[in-house]
Amino acid sequence: MSDVTDNKVGRREFVGAAAAASAMIIKPELVWGTEANSAVCLGLLGCGGRGTHVTSSFLEHTSARVTAIGDIFDDRLKRGKERLDKVSAEFGKSSIDASNMFRGPKAYEGLLASDDVDAVYIATPAYFHPQHLEAAIDSGKHIYLEKPVAVDVPGCKNVMELGKKAGDKVSLAVGFQIRHASAYVALVERIHNGQIGKPVTGLINYFASALRREPTPDASPDERRLRNWVWDRALSGDIIVEQNIHVIDVTNWVLDGHPVMASAQGGRAGRMDDGDCWSHFNAVYTYDNGVNISFASTQFGTKAWGVAMQYSGSHGVAEARYSSPVRIDGQTPWEFPGLRAPEGTSLDDAAAGNFSGALDDADPNKQKAFIESIVTGKHINEATLGAESALTAILGREAAYTGKPITWEELLQSEEVYDFGMDINQFA
Repeated sequence: MSDVTDNKVGRREFVGAAAAASAMIIKPELVWGTEANSAVCLGLLGCGGRGTHVTSSFLEHTSARVTAIGDIFDDRLKRGKERLDKVSAEFGKSSIDASNMFRGPKAYEGLLASDDVDAVYIATPAYFHPQHLEAAIDSGKHIYLEKPVAVDVPGCKNVMELGKKAGDKVSLAVGFQIRHASAYVALVERIHNGQIGKPVTGLINYFASALRREPTPDASPDERRLRNWVWDRALSGDIIVEQNIHVIDVTNWVLDGHPVMASAQGGRAGRMDDGDCWSHFNAVYTYDNGVNISFASTQFGTKAWGVAMQYSGSHGVAEARYSSPVRIDGQTPWEFPGLRAPEGTSLDDAAAGNFSGALDDADPNKQKAFIESIVTGKHINEATLGAESALTAILGREAAYTGKPITWEELLQSEEVYDFGMDINQFA
C-alpha cells in the first residue's frame, strides 16, 4: 500500500490529518477510547521477552494495533507473531499479516518501509539502537526506543544529534517507564517541592539474579552470542548500562541533572555464563552541591532480587522500591496509598521488566502518553534525556573498568566506539 495512489489519500496521510484535527477539537484527556487513537499502527522491531511484553501491553492498554514485526531470527519472529496475535484477539484487534513479518539483519528496513506502520517500538540489542533510531527517523515514523539509547559515548552523542534531527516532527520516546509510574511521579513532585529539604546523600541498588537464556546447543558461537546479547558487553553495554540504568535514571530525575563525577569498582566473580559482562558494580556518583549517591548492583546467582532507592535530605528521607513502599519520612511524612506487596518476581518476569507493586501502571501510563502524543500532534522528544541517563551509567562503568574517578567532562571526551566484531550479514 502506497501513501498516495491515484490521487487518493493514503492511510498514513489520513492518520496525520486525523491527528491534526484531534489536536484542534479533542482535549487530550478525552482521546482514549475514541476512533482517533485506534488509527495508530505499531511495528515491533525485536521479538524478545521485553519486546513482546511491552507490545502486548500496548495492545491491552491503548487502542494501537500491531501491524508489523521484525527480528533477525525466524523462530523468534514466529513466536512473536503467535503471542501478539493471541493478545490482539483478546482485545478484538486484527492479527499480523504475513506480508508484514520481516526477518534477518535488514528486517528494520522492511518494517520501516511499510506503509502499514505509523510508529515503531525498537527493542533490539542496545548496540544497534543508534542505527535503528536513525533509520526510523529517516522513515518518518514515530519512535519508542528501548533503553539504553547507546552503549558508548559516541553513540550517545549521535542519539542527541538524531534527537535534534527529529525535532518535533515525530514523537521520540525512550523506555524509562518508571517516570510514568503514579507512585514515583507523586514522590518526585514532593521532593522537587522541598518535602525532604535540601538533598544531601542517597543510596540506590539494583540486586538481580542471573538472566536466563534458552539453550541453543546447535547454534554457532556467533549466533549464541547474538541470542544471549544481555551477557555481552559490546551488545548490551554491561549490566550497569542495560539493566541498572533505571535506578540511575530515577536519580537523575530526582536530582534534576546528571552527576559531575563517579568512582567505582566491580567484577565478574559469581557469574556462570560464557559472556563477558560483570556480576556486580559498586559506585559513588557525585552530583552538584556535593550530593553523593552510593550505588550497588548484582546480576548473578538465583535468589538475589531487590530494587530500591533512598534519598536523604535536610528535612526527611524519601524511599522508593519497585514493590512497596513509596514514601517520605521526616518533618512531613507521606506514603503513596494502596500499594500491595507483590508475592515475588520470577526470573523470567525480571528479565522482561514485568514488575508488580509500585510499577503496576508504569508501562501502561508510558504507552498511553506515547500514543496520545501521536494522536494529538503534541509530539515528545526524549533523546537528550535518554542519552544523559545512558552517559551516567557509562560514567559508572568506565570508572569501574579503569579503577579511577572520572568526571563528566572527561567522559565526554571519550572516542571509544564499541565493536562487537561480527559480520551480522551471515544471518541473512
